[in-house]
Amino acid sequence: MPWEKSFNEADVLDSAMAVFAKKGYDSTSLADLIEATGINKGSLYNAFKGKKDLFTQALIRYDTQARAGYLAELEAMDDPKSAIKRFFCDLVTDSVEDPEKKGCFIVNTAGDIGGHSDEVKRVVKNSMEHVEAFFRRCIEVGQARNDIPKSIDPQSIAKTLFSLMVAIRLLGRGIYDRPQLEIIAREAVHLVE
Repeated sequence: MPWEKSFNEADVLDSAMAVFAKKGYDSTSLADLIEATGINKGSLYNAFKGKKDLFTQALIRYDTQARAGYLAELEAMDDPKSAIKRFFCDLVTDSVEDPEKKGCFIVNTAGDIGGHSDEVKRVVKNSMEHVEAFFRRCIEVGQARNDIPKSIDPQSIAKTLFSLMVAIRLLGRGIYDRPQLEIIAREAVHLVE
C-alpha cells in the first residue's frame, strides 16, 4: 500500500520556515523540525527526503510569499519614490516588531551561503537579484517621469539600496533599535531625491 501523507504540506513548510529562519540550517535539529511541524521523522523523510530538501522548499516558499508578492504590490503603486520609501518604512517596522528578531530568511541564508547546495544558492541569488532589479526599475521609471534625478546611476543606486536593505535586516535582529534603523532608511530614501 503506497504511503499517504496525513498533513498539509504548506503548513509543514510554513512551520519549518519559521524554525529555519530563526535558527538557521546548521542550528536546526531534526527534533526541532519534528516538534515545529508536528509530523514524525518517517513522514518528514517520505515527504521531503530530509532536512536539506525541506530547507530548500521552505526557502522557495518564503521567497515566493515574502518577496515576489510584496514587490509586485509596491510596483502596482505606480509611484516609484513612494514605493521605495514604503519599502524601507515597512522594512524597519517589520524588523522592530518581530518579537523573535529572526530577520529575513533569505538574507540570513546568504550570510552562511558557503555550506549550502547549488539549489539554495540559486534561490538566494535569484531573490536578491529581483530586489535589486525592483530598485533599478523604480529609479528608471522615476527618472523617466522626472521624479528622480537623472544624474544618478540606476544600477549603482539600486545596489546601494539593496545593501542598505541587507544592513537593516541584519542590524534589526537586535543590534539597532527603531531610531537607528530609521536613520538608515531615511538615508536610503535620500539617495533617490
